[in-house]
Amino acid sequence: MDAWARPWAERGRLNGWAYEFLLFGLKQAWACLFGGLMLALIVGTHVLWPDGAGLARYDFLVLASLSIQVALLALKLERRDEAVVIGVFHVVGTVMEVFKTAHGSWIYPEPGLLKIAGVPLFSGFMYACIGSYIARIWRLMDFRLVRYPPIWTTWTLAVLAYLNFFTHHYGPDIRIGLFAASVMLFGRTWVVFTVDRIPRRMPLLVGFVLVALFIWFAENLGTLAGAWAYPSQRDGWHMVSIGKLGAWYLLMLLSYVLVTAVHRPAFPPVGEVSAKPTEGGVC
Repeated sequence: MDAWARPWAERGRLNGWAYEFLLFGLKQAWACLFGGLMLALIVGTHVLWPDGAGLARYDFLVLASLSIQVALLALKLERRDEAVVIGVFHVVGTVMEVFKTAHGSWIYPEPGLLKIAGVPLFSGFMYACIGSYIARIWRLMDFRLVRYPPIWTTWTLAVLAYLNFFTHHYGPDIRIGLFAASVMLFGRTWVVFTVDRIPRRMPLLVGFVLVALFIWFAENLGTLAGAWAYPSQRDGWHMVSIGKLGAWYLLMLLSYVLVTAVHRPAFPPVGEVSAKPTEGGVC
């Protein structure tokens, strides 16, 4: 693509912006490979899976998800250390799924053999998709962080966010405090990323919110395709409440912090952050 598109992009500033915007979208899509394939499988099997098939739809999704993960490693689209961290998120996500379904937060209505306490094992891969996206986009766009908080504070916030998914069933829900803490920690942090040649920057919190928003969109497709259902959807599908966006924000934050175990926050050269856009620096 670059061989024929680069000359066109260099004809003018508007062409250059259009080329970079297209490249940004392509890199985002490539980073979402695991999640995109999972979502396609969930929707596709909802439409095409035959009644009375010898293999349950949920079990097929488990086997297909595992195959995708193996293929990503075999093709070197994910690193082994990334896969370990993504696997950890898979486990903590599955544990939360078992707990939440036991408390009636949502249900998996279809049959299947590959389940733990009624939770199909493909559910953990949905969490793994988030970690896979963050790890892959980090490499594809060469993330650098400006004014990043102390590492121990981010891990503390992530652990508290995870624990609150369990403890709020028995005591106070501290998610408002967690949102406030995330703003205090990351409010001054910028992520510097390179789509093409020029470093760009964005508030890290904006990135968190955008990722959580797209996860919410995917969740609506997943529930529409019958992969799981909330109690309010038993009488018919409707969009998932926008209030769930906060839960996905906290889970995405946990995934992000786990990924920093293998992608240590790096920092851009001092001159790069302060340079003006017209000088080819961050804009």
